[in-house]
Amino acid sequence: MLKKKIKIVGMMAVILCSACMAMTAAAQDDLLQDAGSWLQVVGEVSLKAVDPGLGKGRIWLEGQSRWDDNWGHWYQGMARAGVGYSLSDRATIWAGYTFLPTQNVGKNYVAQQDVWPAFRYVLPTSIGTVTFRTMIESNFLPGNGNDVRVRPRQMIRFMHPLEFEPRLSLITWDEFFVRVNSTPAGGQSGFDQNRAFAGLGWTFNKNFRTEAGYLNQYLDDATHTNSTMHHLIMGSLFINF
Repeated sequence: MLKKKIKIVGMMAVILCSACMAMTAAAQDDLLQDAGSWLQVVGEVSLKAVDPGLGKGRIWLEGQSRWDDNWGHWYQGMARAGVGYSLSDRATIWAGYTFLPTQNVGKNYVAQQDVWPAFRYVLPTSIGTVTFRTMIESNFLPGNGNDVRVRPRQMIRFMHPLEFEPRLSLITWDEFFVRVNSTPAGGQSGFDQNRAFAGLGWTFNKNFRTEAGYLNQYLDDATHTNSTMHHLIMGSLFINF
């Protein structure tokens, strides 16, 4: 039992370590900090409901609403849709589209659009479930001319059900973003942002799960000279059929 707990703590520390590295990598920069919240609903549905022969097909639908400026300002929404194919009970490939309307304080409204392939691998272990997700976004940004920003993002996520109540889980994940190329509106190539989350999840049944916790979002600006750190409360509802 003690060894298992040590392993769990160690894994959570490793996942969150990259967030700490990102926060200290540019200590000389001016760091703007504020608080806010993100809310999201994520749905994933098997196409076997349409036709049993389409059982390996998947649909991914997601919506988010985001507040910053110490909860005083709604600044961003997100709508995402994708289609997927299950290579196995653990591996799924995806392709999709994201719409990201943004109204940052003191800046003009912009609407970013992304197209992306993605790969997800779910690894059950004796202490919990580890999920790896890789997305490679092509970002279409206003003011970018004909240039498209390419931005890979890598997530690793760990969920550990508690022994005294298996429906309750400890959850932590980290996602790292990199700009492959420099573009007028997309900024200089290199590090883009890091997101690190720690919280709790509750599984109602095989179809519905909720999560809530703290999300730290560290963003670099277009020239890698000024950074922003958002301290966020994040709530999520996951629906799976």
